[in-house]
Amino acid sequence: IVFPGNGPSGICLSYLLSGYTPYFKRHSLHPHPILQRKLEEAPEVSVLDQDLEYLSEGLEGRSHSPVALLFDTLQRPDTDFGGTAESVLTWWHEPDRAIPHLVLGRNAPGGAWHSIEGSMVTLSRGEWMGLPDLPFKEWLKQKRRGLRNNRATAEDIAQYYQHYVMKKGLQKNFRCGTVVTSVRKVSAESISNHTQKDLQEDSDSLWNSNEKSTEVFQVDGFFKTVEGDKEHFSIYAENVVLATGTYDNPTWLGVKGENLSYVHHQLSALEEAVKNSSVGIMSDPVLIVGAGLTAADAILFAHHCNIPVIHVFRRRVTDPGLIFNQLPKTMYPEYHQVHQMMKEQTAACAGPYERYISLPEHHVLSFGKDKKCIFQDKNGCQKVYKISMALVLTGSNPNLSFLPNDGIDLAMDSDQPVNSKRNPIDVDPFTYECTQEKGLYALGPLAGDNFVRFVQGGALAVASSLLKKANKNPP
Repeated sequence: IVFPGNGPSGICLSYLLSGYTPYFKRHSLHPHPILQRKLEEAPEVSVLDQDLEYLSEGLEGRSHSPVALLFDTLQRPDTDFGGTAESVLTWWHEPDRAIPHLVLGRNAPGGAWHSIEGSMVTLSRGEWMGLPDLPFKEWLKQKRRGLRNNRATAEDIAQYYQHYVMKKGLQKNFRCGTVVTSVRKVSAESISNHTQKDLQEDSDSLWNSNEKSTEVFQVDGFFKTVEGDKEHFSIYAENVVLATGTYDNPTWLGVKGENLSYVHHQLSALEEAVKNSSVGIMSDPVLIVGAGLTAADAILFAHHCNIPVIHVFRRRVTDPGLIFNQLPKTMYPEYHQVHQMMKEQTAACAGPYERYISLPEHHVLSFGKDKKCIFQDKNGCQKVYKISMALVLTGSNPNLSFLPNDGIDLAMDSDQPVNSKRNPIDVDPFTYECTQEKGLYALGPLAGDNFVRFVQGGALAVASSLLKKANKNPP
C-alpha cells in the first residue's frame, strides 16, 4: 500500500496499519448511552473489526462523516461541551496485523504544517490537534509549555507530528523529500517478473502479491538526494491512499493583471516583504482580497506592523456563511477584532482603526501595471486605488496533477475540479474507498474532512477496509 501525503491523515493511517489496534476500555463509561451499549456488546473485538456503520449510527456533531464523528467521540467523549473526559479506547500493539505500506511526502512528517508560519495560532483547540494515544497537551507539558487561549502554534504542531512518528516507531514507513508525478492503473501481467523481484528486494516486500488481482497501481515519482539530484522511482501497489491535503494550489480570481509581480497568493509574501522592507508604515496600502481566516491572519500581521490595508471581499459583513459569524468571541478574540474592523471601518464610514479600509460586497476587476487596482461594488460602481502589493487569499485547491484528468473523474461532480469544501472526492462513507476507482482511497480534505480531529475517522475507515482485504481481521 502506498500513500502520497504525510500530514496528520497519513501519519494516523500509518499508525493503524502498523499493528496498533484500538479496543473499548473495559469499565469506562461513554456519555452517549446508546454508543456505550453498543461498545459493551463486544469489548473483546477491536473497533477496527466492528461494523463502523452500526457503531456510528445516530451520532451528531461538527462533521458530516459518521466515522469521523465516531472516532472523535471515542477519543474525546465530551470535548464539544467543554469536558475533559478520558478516551474510552485502549491501544494494543499486535505486530502480526501490520500491513506493509509506504508514506510519501515532500516535507518532514506533518505535511503542510511545516510550510505555515511557525507563530501562527491554530483555529482548532490544541487538544483537537493530537493523534491517537499521545495527547498533544501531554507532549506540550513535557516541553514545559502551555496552550495560549486553548490553542497551539503551527510550529508546535509540526514538531509534535514529527515526534509522534518517532515515538510510535513509524519512521521506517516514511519517505520524505519525495514527489509523486503519476498514479495510474496498469495490468499486473504487463509488469515483468524481473521488476517484481527487484521491487521485493528494494522495498521490504511492499509488493504484496495477490494472484486474484489483474490490475495494480503504478506510482511514479522522484526523490531528492543529498547532492540535490533527482532519483526516479516506480512502485507497484494494489491499493493507493490519497492524503495530499489541499494547500498546494492557491485559488486565483481569474482577472486581468493577476500574474503581475506585485500580486501574490500566499501570506508568506507579505511576511517576506516586511522582512526586506519593501512595504512599511509609509507605503501605499497593501490590498488583501478574501474573507477567510488566512485573509484575517494577513490583516492582523499588517496591523501589527502598522502597514496600511485595503480589504476587499464579496460577502456582506453579516452573512451567516462568513467564518467570523461562526466563531465564539471569547475563544477567538483576534478574529473577532478583524470582524469588528470589517464592520466599522468601511470607505464610506471612518472608524476607530487607523490604516485599514474595508470594502464589503466588492470584487476586483483588474490589476494595472502602474499598481492601480480597479474594484466594483454590488451596484456596479467602480473605485480605483493605488497599492503597494496585493494578496489574493481566497482559498486553495489540491494539486492532483499526478492523477489522470487531475482527479476530476473521482469528484462528486465530475465536471468540476476537486475542492475540499465544494467538490470533494466521492468516497464510500464507511471505507473511504473512491466510488469511481476500486483500490484507490482518499483521506482528509480531499474527502471533505477539513479538521485534524476529523481526518482520523477516515484513517480508521481505510485501515478497517484494508485489514479486511488483507484478511488480517481475527475470525
